[in-house]
Amino acid sequence: MAAEVVMPKLGMAMKEGTVSTWNKKVGDSVSKGDMIASINSEKIEMDIEAPQDGVILNILVQEDVGVPPGTIICYVGKPNEQLTEQNRSANELQAPKNEVAAAISLEEPPANAASSKKNKETVRISPIARKIAESENLNIETIKGTGPKGRITKADVENVLAERASEASHPPAEIDKALKKETLPVAGMRKVIASRMHNSLLNSAQLTINMKADVTDLLSLQREIKDVTQQRHGVKISLTDFIARAVVLSLQEHKQMNSAYSDNEIHLYNHVHLGMAVALENGLVVPVMQHAEKMSLVELAAEIKTRAADARQGQLSTDRMQGSTFTITNLGAYGVEYFTPVLNPPETGILGVGATEDVPMYQGDELQRRNLLPLSLTFDHRVLDGSPAANFLGTIKQYLEQPILLLL
Repeated sequence: MAAEVVMPKLGMAMKEGTVSTWNKKVGDSVSKGDMIASINSEKIEMDIEAPQDGVILNILVQEDVGVPPGTIICYVGKPNEQLTEQNRSANELQAPKNEVAAAISLEEPPANAASSKKNKETVRISPIARKIAESENLNIETIKGTGPKGRITKADVENVLAERASEASHPPAEIDKALKKETLPVAGMRKVIASRMHNSLLNSAQLTINMKADVTDLLSLQREIKDVTQQRHGVKISLTDFIARAVVLSLQEHKQMNSAYSDNEIHLYNHVHLGMAVALENGLVVPVMQHAEKMSLVELAAEIKTRAADARQGQLSTDRMQGSTFTITNLGAYGVEYFTPVLNPPETGILGVGATEDVPMYQGDELQRRNLLPLSLTFDHRVLDGSPAANFLGTIKQYLEQPILLLL
């Protein structure tokens, strides 16, 4: 019997999933466990496996189309197997509930149409795309559909709106449409990141300050203990782990930085849920180390590595990406020094870490080779001012420059 492949629910908060890539097409043979498609939600990407041996009988959800969890996206069955009435009924029940069912409809236009000219009744368009077009006073007869059989999708309407906005800010004569090679839909993870970062800048008063920490002694300590922690705990302590420990300790001393601004109130947290930004191929996620204030350096390092690995493998659960009270983002691996990180709402602060710089410095009368680490702190000026923010950053610097304090 044909097996249904459905859009999985990747966490309690997931409302929509998108098929980013189909690795198979209708008629292709598959074995159980084969990767037949890649899907993404707002923050997670993962591969979908074939539930049984057979062939792809039907694909119901096209690429870049969002559908609710539980929606059937394809069927896998025996070659030439006909879908049962029960299968068809399931498809019909889905049709009015989501855009994809409308987008893949095989229904033909009325045969008795009096004119070959399109009109609003016969234009192939998904319900949500029609609703957006009507609210924006768009003539759907002029929109080119990219969906099955030319159906206009939500993405088509949004592209038209984006072009209209661009033309409004630049005279049409200045636009050489022949140079426009490709349009990428903003969906899934990219869509959420775009929305959250834009709202972050709109809804807070962000200011960034910079400072350098001399981490020469810290790097020396790291080299000394790396073999011990690897052998005794199975964890290799990195510079990032030391920085995370320094941030956690500093947040406990500077409560106002470990807070959120909401409804004209500042909410101070007694716990530290530390977010660590992890870059993925087409976006980034922020795994959260919950109650990091209760962890030792080794425990924190192990947790960071586990969550980062889960994120890169698409196995990070939604509850592990929520509730952070402060975030660290590190661009040092890319050679970046100072930068301006954007707050992760509703947090008050985010620390940007740059690339360590090897420089000559005087220690008293002696010229030495030292390692300086650039730190960039973005904070919400509604919650605190420059002086307490600088004190917080200075406390992080103190911990990094006196690394023995991180082991106590």
